[in-house]
Parts: sequence; C-alpha cells; structure tokens
Amino acid sequence: MSHFPLLETLITSRTRIKLLLKFFLNENNSSYLRGLEQEFGEGSNAIRLELNKFEKAGLLQSFGRGNRRYFKANTDHPLYGSIHTLVRQHIGIDSIVEHVASKIGSLDSVWVVGKIANGLQSTVIELVLVGREVDRQYVSTLCAKTEPLIGRKISYLVFQPEELGAFREEREEDLLLIWGNA
Repeated sequence: MSHFPLLETLITSRTRIKLLLKFFLNENNSSYLRGLEQEFGEGSNAIRLELNKFEKAGLLQSFGRGNRRYFKANTDHPLYGSIHTLVRQHIGIDSIVEHVASKIGSLDSVWVVGKIANGLQSTVIELVLVGREVDRQYVSTLCAKTEPLIGRKISYLVFQPEELGAFREEREEDLLLIWGNA
C-alpha cells in the first residue's frame, strides 16, 4: 500500500479498495467475477457483494460478453473524476507527475505499465518515459527523491517517440497514460 494509507483510512474493506483500484485507475479496465477472484485471491461472494453495491450506486456498468458478465467503471457518473483522482493520489501517480515528469523538459509522454496499469496493487511503479535526449541520471535522481514520498519503488524505461508504437502494440492492454500526449 502507499506510504500515506489514504484509502485504507477512509475505506476499511480491502475488497472495495481493490475494486476501486481495478476500475477507477484506468478507465479501460474491465473484468468479470471469476477473473477478479483470481486476480485478488479472494472468494467470489465478497467480490460479488461489492460489485453489486458499486453497480447499484451507478459507479460500475455491467455488460455481457459470451456467458460472462463484465464490469467497467461508469465514466459518466458524477463522482468518477473525484474517485479517479483519489485513486491516483493513493498510488502516487500525481506525485510522479509533479516531481518527475513535469521537471524533465524533453519528455513527450509518461506511461504506467504492469500491475498498477491493470489496477492491481504493487510496491513498484513501472514507468515508460518517451522523449528525445532524456537525461537518465537526472531521471534516476528525481525517482529516488520521489520514492519516499509515495512509499513505492519506481522503475522506468526510456523510449524514443518512434519506438513507442511497437511497444504499445505489444502491451496495449496494460498501458496507462499519466502525462503528456498519446
């Protein structure tokens, strides 16, 4: 969990927190009950109850695909933006943008990949930095200063803008743009 347990203070249900991360960090994430059960390592009953509460409140939408019922964040809900911001703060993404991305002038975009992009907890935030002439030593210094603020390690890869296309094709399902233009 993050250095400042914001969500854990406000919300005592771990299942609810996991669902918030899964669906409100990356609006493209969708999943079905058994898939969530495997990802979270929890019983389906607790997950089902929380999914039903979120759907009844209008925060999640469900849709059928084959014989499965999938869930996805309702981005039209009036609270979507507030919850999205809260989850980003919990993970530390806003701190990364403030303390790292905005200080590297040669960046075009910053992406989160891996577990966190899929809405899962992780002690490491994996970044892809895209830009020309990125000073890797400076990035390392900024990341080292930011890690204690967010209570997570930061790992990163640097790509030239023309290299991002091939990387995105490989990893489309777990890329989350956090800064810059797509």
